[in-house]
Amino acid sequence: MKMKRIYIMVLVLAALVTSCELPDNLDPKAPTNVPPSTLLTQAEVSFASLIDNISMNTNIGRFLAQYSSQVNYTDESRYDFTNRSIPDSYWSNTYQTLRDFKEVKDLVSVLEGNPSFNRNRDNQLAIVDIMEVYMYQALVDYMADVPYTEALGGADNKTPAFDDAATIYSDLMSRLRADIATLTTGASDGSWGPEDLIHGGDVAMWKKTAASLLLRMGMRLSDVNSSAAQSALSDALAAGVFEDGDIMELAWLGVTPHVNTIYNSFIVGGRFDYAPSLTMTSMMNDLSDPRLPLYFSLVDTSADASGKYAYLGLEYGLTAAAPYQSVSHWSDQMFEATFPAVLIDYVEVQFLLAEAAARGWTTPLTAQEHYENGITASIVWWGGDAADAPAYIAQADVNYDQARWKELIGTQKWLALFNRGNEGYATYRMFDWPVLPPPEDMTQADIPLRWPYPFNEKDLNLANYQAAATAIGGDDVRTQLFWDVTPNSATPSPN
Repeated sequence: MKMKRIYIMVLVLAALVTSCELPDNLDPKAPTNVPPSTLLTQAEVSFASLIDNISMNTNIGRFLAQYSSQVNYTDESRYDFTNRSIPDSYWSNTYQTLRDFKEVKDLVSVLEGNPSFNRNRDNQLAIVDIMEVYMYQALVDYMADVPYTEALGGADNKTPAFDDAATIYSDLMSRLRADIATLTTGASDGSWGPEDLIHGGDVAMWKKTAASLLLRMGMRLSDVNSSAAQSALSDALAAGVFEDGDIMELAWLGVTPHVNTIYNSFIVGGRFDYAPSLTMTSMMNDLSDPRLPLYFSLVDTSADASGKYAYLGLEYGLTAAAPYQSVSHWSDQMFEATFPAVLIDYVEVQFLLAEAAARGWTTPLTAQEHYENGITASIVWWGGDAADAPAYIAQADVNYDQARWKELIGTQKWLALFNRGNEGYATYRMFDWPVLPPPEDMTQADIPLRWPYPFNEKDLNLANYQAAATAIGGDDVRTQLFWDVTPNSATPSPN
């Protein structure tokens, strides 16, 4: 791992350096010949940084999932998207990174050689395509219809039309199937090297990643297109999804700016604006969850000298600021500069398969077995002991019950995906579990079901923005995505 990080640092630095001797008419800050491998490294860092970002200026998925609360400046946890133009930031970062991936593809596509090299090239293109699919899916899951077929046109098309979200999903799933076929055919022909910070060019792992993402997208369709969902499930299992210990992650170098987002905010930035939510800590305390010390720190909650230490989160969505030292913080490992950005893993796959089995679809194991595998694997990944899982699972509010499958799978998946805002927020909307408390002076109906479109789209792309808003039923945070069939409720169905 140490040698890999040294190599990654060299790659990142190489992206910023050209020759020391330059003609007078060249800008040393704008290199004209960037190798696709170097651009890939930069694009992967941007990709992981966006999905993993904790900043209230960029990605508030952790707030919307109620994994985090705001100590100061509480607007975002009260669903104010306008103050910092958060959708604009996430949107622009997404499309900029997609443009970078497109440039990598363009650079690789023009390279030609012997048939063996061309197969290597095809694998490289498929790997980049998988990351593009991931980014588009994340954007759709936040906003619904977005520019897709006309996106990335640059100066040639500054006002792209928005595509239907369900149609985008269908095409993205087709792309994943094609990527799986490519990686299968060229499995022994190589791809990227260590400049691929996620899997180091490992074709087999990228194929598993594509299959696992296909499973994720297919299960999103469960309530609106069960045939497409079951087809994706079958194809994903045939291709081979993540097995125990498999993960798609980017391990940060630990050297600023290539550091974990929590470390960057608190240690580098000196900002103490966030804390774990009371929603999380209360539920985990009630269940005596063995992950409590792996997620959070203890805080002294008593006034007397003896002290009473507890895991205590901050109430979500307060109107006023609260003292940072009055509540628990994240665990020490989460403040480490190298703490990885997790994008999808075996844990998530097991919960996806548990859901499929609960719906009566064909899976390798029973719903209960997949469900318990997901819980146990989550405990182990965070540094806990698998031996703690049986007693935890045996509790009445954890032990699998088919009559409560949505409640149990939704809640335990949400707990296991802690610190992954995008997927935690999607899990809440998909299952309607756990029941999230509304912010102070708000109601359950105020909890957003999507992000609004970027506010500058009204100035830059008005006609297409209006058409998209009309098509989805209004550019409102209460508008449900196409795969979300039930609105917020304080009493959702348990099955």
